[in-house]
Amino acid sequence: MVKSKNTAVAPGADRDLAAGLRVTWVGFGVNVALVILKLWVGIVGRSQALIADGVHSISDLFSDVVVLLGLSWGRKEADEDHPYGHARIETSASLIVGILLLAVAIWIGYKAILGLITPVHSIPGSLTIIAAAISVLLKEVLYWFTIKISRRIKSPVLAANAWHHRTDALSSVAVLIGVLAAYLNPDWWAADLIAAKIVALFVFRVGIKFIVEAFREMIDTAPGREVIAEIAGRAESVPGVREVHDIRARHHGEYIVVDLHVVVDPEITVAQGHKIADEVEERLLNEIESVNQVITHIDPDPES
Repeated sequence: MVKSKNTAVAPGADRDLAAGLRVTWVGFGVNVALVILKLWVGIVGRSQALIADGVHSISDLFSDVVVLLGLSWGRKEADEDHPYGHARIETSASLIVGILLLAVAIWIGYKAILGLITPVHSIPGSLTIIAAAISVLLKEVLYWFTIKISRRIKSPVLAANAWHHRTDALSSVAVLIGVLAAYLNPDWWAADLIAAKIVALFVFRVGIKFIVEAFREMIDTAPGREVIAEIAGRAESVPGVREVHDIRARHHGEYIVVDLHVVVDPEITVAQGHKIADEVEERLLNEIESVNQVITHIDPDPES
């Protein structure tokens, strides 16, 4: 037997999608403003770190576009060509965001190292300090706004984008420290470039995190042992179930698909076995929020 939650038309699904799209559009608008601010102030204020941070914000724009597409397509209902739904589109989108982060990290790191090898002794102006501080504030607010929505609608790609905002905030903190140090003491000119390298490390780490998570889902990595144990416990609590074995589970977007064998009394009728399987599926779907689909196989107890 196979039973699924009707998540595509669940109450509030359209509202959740709208909330995800809305917060992403807000982030897109803020990122456009920050790209202009950082690049202009970085050039005028002679800050390599702020210019690097501005390029990082350009990657945020691409990330926002990927998120918008991932949310719009990934939340579509299942159809004949996609009987399991479109959740993997959202996973693919989070993978692309992770790859974008890695590319940006490599570029920023390269430019920072090049600046240290062939230094240009330019001291950042005071305007760069203000620009970096504004970036920290705006991106941190965006992080909390986006991560709150991502948890509510259980969206991996929105969570990835939230951390993209957080990474930008942290990198701007590094830029702020480096720029302030170089501004206060010209002998510390290298602090600006060192801050740019710290930016690269932040971005690289977060990029790897989301690539690994997306890749694990795409190769159908099982959820943790505690999830499998909970599935077994809930299923075995159904009257008539003697044993549960061969439990297989995998992530599909924000949800989990479960396949399990249920051992029952071999003397019961097919209708009774069907009813037990139906109760197992209902219990797993209703009591474990992350479970979206259950496939149940009924086996006779060989020891009876």
